[in-house]
Amino acid sequence: TAIKMTKLLFFKLAHAKKICCSVVALNLHRYYNYDQLTDLLRSLAQKHANIANLTSIGRSVENRELWVMRVTRDPAADGPGKPKFKYVGNMHGDETVSRQVLIYLLEHLLEKYGEEPRVTELLDTTDIYIMPTMNPDGFEKAKEGDCMGKDEGRNNARNVDLNRSFPDQFEEIDENAEDMPEVTAVMRWILENKFVLSGNLHGGTVVASYPFDDSAAHDNEGTYSRSPDDALFRYLARVYAENNPVMKTGQPKCEEDINETFEDGITNGAKWYDVAGGMQDFNYLKGGCLEITMELSCCKYPPSTQLKTEWDNNREALLAYMEKVIHIGVRGFVRAARNDAPLADAVIMVAGINHNVSTSRFGDYYRLLLPGTYNITVLAPGYVWYIFMRENCMCRFYILRTILWFSFIIWLGPGKNIDIFKWLSADKEKDSRVTVQPQDFRHHHYNDMKLFLQKFSSEYSSITRLYSIGKSVQERSLWVMEISDNPGVHEFGEPEFKYIGNMHGNEVVGRELLLNLIEYLCRNYGTDPEITQLINSTRIHIMPSMNPDGYEVSQEGDASGVQGRNNTNNYDLNRNFPDRFNFVKDPRQPETLAVMNWAKSYPFVLSANLHGGSLVVNYPFDDSPDNLSRYSKSSDDDVFRMVALAYSQENSKMYDGHSCKGMNLYQEYFKDGITNGAEWYNVHGGMQDWNYINTNCFEVTIELGCYKYPPAADLPKYWEQNRRSLLKFIHQVHRGVKGVVIDSKDGSGIPNATITVDTINHPITSNVAGDYWRLLVPGKYHLTASAQGYSSVSTFVNVPKEGVEIVNFTLNRIHSYTNGQTIEDTTPVLDPSVKEFQSLIKQLSGESGLDKLIKDTPTQSSFRYRRYSEVSEFLRGLTLNFPEITSLQSLGQSVEFRTIWALEISNNPKVQEPSEPKIRFVAGIHGNAPVGTELLLEFAASLCINYGKNTAITRLINETRIVILPSINPDGRELAKEKDCTSTAGKTNVHGKDLDNDFFGNASQRAAEPQPETRAVMDLIQERGFTLSVALDGGSVLVTYPYDKPVQSVENADTLRYLASVYANHHPKMHSGDTACPNSQMGTIPNGVLRAAEWHSHMGSMKDFSVDFGHCPEITVYTSCCLFPPAEMLPTLWGENRKSLLSMLVEVHKGIRGVVRDKNGKPIVGAIIVLNGGVRVFTSEGGYFHALLAPGLHNIEAVADGYQQQSQKVSVSPFEAASSVIIEFDMENDIFGLPRELVVASAAAAMTALVVTGFIIWCVCSAKSNRQKDGFHRLRQHQDDYDDEIHLMSMGSKKSLLSHEFQDESESDEDTLYTNKL
Repeated sequence: TAIKMTKLLFFKLAHAKKICCSVVALNLHRYYNYDQLTDLLRSLAQKHANIANLTSIGRSVENRELWVMRVTRDPAADGPGKPKFKYVGNMHGDETVSRQVLIYLLEHLLEKYGEEPRVTELLDTTDIYIMPTMNPDGFEKAKEGDCMGKDEGRNNARNVDLNRSFPDQFEEIDENAEDMPEVTAVMRWILENKFVLSGNLHGGTVVASYPFDDSAAHDNEGTYSRSPDDALFRYLARVYAENNPVMKTGQPKCEEDINETFEDGITNGAKWYDVAGGMQDFNYLKGGCLEITMELSCCKYPPSTQLKTEWDNNREALLAYMEKVIHIGVRGFVRAARNDAPLADAVIMVAGINHNVSTSRFGDYYRLLLPGTYNITVLAPGYVWYIFMRENCMCRFYILRTILWFSFIIWLGPGKNIDIFKWLSADKEKDSRVTVQPQDFRHHHYNDMKLFLQKFSSEYSSITRLYSIGKSVQERSLWVMEISDNPGVHEFGEPEFKYIGNMHGNEVVGRELLLNLIEYLCRNYGTDPEITQLINSTRIHIMPSMNPDGYEVSQEGDASGVQGRNNTNNYDLNRNFPDRFNFVKDPRQPETLAVMNWAKSYPFVLSANLHGGSLVVNYPFDDSPDNLSRYSKSSDDDVFRMVALAYSQENSKMYDGHSCKGMNLYQEYFKDGITNGAEWYNVHGGMQDWNYINTNCFEVTIELGCYKYPPAADLPKYWEQNRRSLLKFIHQVHRGVKGVVIDSKDGSGIPNATITVDTINHPITSNVAGDYWRLLVPGKYHLTASAQGYSSVSTFVNVPKEGVEIVNFTLNRIHSYTNGQTIEDTTPVLDPSVKEFQSLIKQLSGESGLDKLIKDTPTQSSFRYRRYSEVSEFLRGLTLNFPEITSLQSLGQSVEFRTIWALEISNNPKVQEPSEPKIRFVAGIHGNAPVGTELLLEFAASLCINYGKNTAITRLINETRIVILPSINPDGRELAKEKDCTSTAGKTNVHGKDLDNDFFGNASQRAAEPQPETRAVMDLIQERGFTLSVALDGGSVLVTYPYDKPVQSVENADTLRYLASVYANHHPKMHSGDTACPNSQMGTIPNGVLRAAEWHSHMGSMKDFSVDFGHCPEITVYTSCCLFPPAEMLPTLWGENRKSLLSMLVEVHKGIRGVVRDKNGKPIVGAIIVLNGGVRVFTSEGGYFHALLAPGLHNIEAVADGYQQQSQKVSVSPFEAASSVIIEFDMENDIFGLPRELVVASAAAAMTALVVTGFIIWCVCSAKSNRQKDGFHRLRQHQDDYDDEIHLMSMGSKKSLLSHEFQDESESDEDTLYTNKL
């Protein structure tokens, strides 16, 4: 037995020696060339066949194999349950450390498997792929000892940089595939495998770099390009860096840049330097794999003696990084319930992170996530869900949707396992599924329709919301039914769609079809997969009747008549919208205004307007500039044809093109059942063109049949012909591209960002939350996202034939520039209170922000007009009830000794706080227009009552000084009469003076002393310190901005117009531009905003005085057509203006603000801030200044006597709080306008030249006097000493900005022109 045992032991030792000798001995002090590496890898694979498998994924230019070693238990078999990991080395052939450490890592994993539990677990649970060299050709050319990469070898054999050759999100990479077979092979390898995590090993410094590697701007360095998984990438990069003793210091001390540092040893790729066409971004964007790039050593190709050190530095980091693929995030399976078959390519989505992963062919998925709470959604088209949850699964599921899509909340710690999702194939169950068809085929008059809508809204309340957008002329509600899985809420990223019917009252088929559609969608939700998916992914709005009044007078059986076509006022609503070519003279109708406001209040993407009288889909444009019936192509003609065909192709009669066979009146033919509107016939003032030009919405007009009001018995036929078309058209809202525009600084969405397509002249804008949708036909496009105050970003995108491509944009804020140099943002972002208030301003700047504020602060006042004594009592009552935030001041008295009151509302009303913006609200300059007085009294009361109760109101009051002058002409108000819409009684003060003609700043222009009311307000204005003023008047519905006086150029017209438009845009009627006032001669006013001189030009206005002498912009708001409307109208007028008044409180916090000080930190009072070379504001106590500016980039200059002039460029956002600027002055260094050094040097040179010249003259004279004739001698000359004093007046440079008084020099000239004009 002993002999047998000895023989057996000898045999085993001999066998082991044989195997050992067959493997090339690893050496930590040498490099392996291609042949040696090949032998080594083959030997390792042979020795460890149970855990190693060697394959080639392709070949290099010079025909070398691209070897990949797969290391895992059972490497020859594919199966579920193990996430795929990869390392790629030696992408740049001369960066060789990566090649060697991956060889050493391979040996370590293979030799330690079964011995070290850590390695064993890793290989048992992970599918690991290691590619030591991606560029074997380059390696063969590189030279040992070349640390800087000066020799050949970096690129491949055809001189292509492999890490600049992958498809890029921001630019098109122009490389020939034949020149880079290595890249082609790796791309195919990535796309064929569902890799979860990856590392790309390089050399040249010591740092871990993470995506994105480039930005749209392609700045060489310094631009942080954030990916959706930025926090996760930072974590993964730190895992590697913290386990590398050199990397974690953040100070590689490389010879090329000894001072280069990386915080925590990691960096964002693009912030370090911009790399377009990099592999790590391709992995993330196209492969769903998270990859970072590890730079391992300062020397690219160090001497082989250094290799052991490099291995020691990276061994733990390489292992720790791999372990993260199994220890963080969520993982599981997606399977079919019927046969438990795996579902491949099901999409796993995480709410708030716009990066999806998908299941493998085995149905398993792996989503790396940091610990936290996530809403995860799984999409598998054609399936409804069923969940089987193992008992030992500690995760909790909350089902939010019932079919196709479902969501659940997961509480994640390290390594949670979400197990099995079982699905039921909807396609296989199709035969057993019953689709419920509408049963209610009849004509619905208004009350019948209303009950129908209320019934379905009540029965299906979980997916419907019934709301009205306004009323018709005869006070019938314009009802809209919203159908969505989350009604009443705009879901981030979800497009919104609308159908409108019965615009012409006697064209009734559309009205009935939309009621049928509402019933069909409601009854089939949850049972029909298509309907369920459509409702879950789309917010659908359906308006059955836009013209309910016209419908009520129409007659059943009317084939082609016009009775009921128009509204009650006899206007054709489809000729009543603003037109791009022709001015629409008809007054805007209430139905039209309601739809216009509705269209601008929701982010509609696609729409259809249902008509009757023909059978065709008609797309923009509807008219042409020369009014001829010819093709009028829009910029999106291809898109309109695509969506029009989507409808017509599902309606066989329509697609046939012969619209009205059998009706002799019509013999039209439309190819494929579609037509360009103007080619058919010209329509001016149509709704579809207005939608396209003025909103983000693409709208077509669908003519449903040649019979306008067919018998009710025909309605089922119309439903059957159009059912598929109606659904197919809604599906078109999911074509093209969509995404979100993100602020790189805080990750928030950027509202109103512009998305442009380079070949299409029609930009669209992002919604309040930053999400956007852009319909496009399939193809390749170049998209650009831009926003005020941000750098633009561009990218290439391929729009698929079906579905939508997701394209997100991350924009960087534009920094300020001081004297041509970039400076950091000086906003005190570390102060939580400041950040909170900035966030509030941004929130309130969105459309829904102020709506929510108004909803949260309801008012219950009983409106009535108050005379002077009651106004005074009301104001005193506010100060008595709210003494901590109010202060009442008398500015002076009227002619009849009534007090001109000013109420201040702030958190410290009796203390001057120059750092806070100050806003002035004024009313009652004309006593016969008292609406403004009542609105301001209600405004003041609502602010006071909600202080301390509503957070937003409280913060606005705490951060703002609000001054309210409710009535500056109290004497005139006493003379005015209620319900007198046009009377001038009370317009002037008791001296008969129109106070708005009495504000003159120059005495030379004034014929008499100002009225006492005027003087009181002038004194307040000249105190300065006001940032904005809003004056309320009456007699129209619009906003005007300075100047009132004629022939006056407006330096800051853009800002003044912008401020006026902010007020108008928050008013439900004003922004439409149609005053709807009787006897109005102005017609439509664009956006409801007008320069005052174009309205009623005159001299001596309050707003002009405010701008010229108070250095404060003022706008005038005309609140109602009637000067003195009945008191019953006051609640309506308050409702119309409340949001606009609040918007002014928000707007006053925008623009720019800052402080001016010297180098020692001492504030400079009275410094001049010049905006864009024109408008001036002055620094107040503490050196503070604040100026409102239109959104965009602006130049500001700061000037103070005795200091050097400073200049900056600042960016202003329409949604952000004011940009903060700190200006520090240096002492004036100029004399006579020239640099002090130059003047002193010139003076010294001049004095030296003068002395030298004098000496030469003296010498010449002396020489002449010595040449005397014999007998003469030189007389001794006596010369008095003169002490010449040279007084140098050192005058500081006054600059052109300080060389004259600030006065309105143009007024005298304008007076002359005005007089001549009269």
